[in-house]
Amino acid sequence: MGRILLFALVGYFIYILIKKSSAGKLAKKKEEAEEETFRDPVCGVYLSEGDAVIGRHEGERIHFCSMACLEKYREQVEHTT
Repeated sequence: MGRILLFALVGYFIYILIKKSSAGKLAKKKEEAEEETFRDPVCGVYLSEGDAVIGRHEGERIHFCSMACLEKYREQVEHTT
């Protein structure tokens, strides 16, 4: 009888640990899903601010997927002005 009670307690603690671990992962996924995305004006790729190369034009922050797209954008702006 004592062994059954011991196994039940150990099983319960393992269940609690797994449940807490799963809750943390779900919260992290939810935060990632709510992260704001930006569209690269040159190639149209959507990316998060952490992955973006950020440029400025007339005081506005513009997000690019790469330095190549940032340079293309600058060239386009120079040709239009």
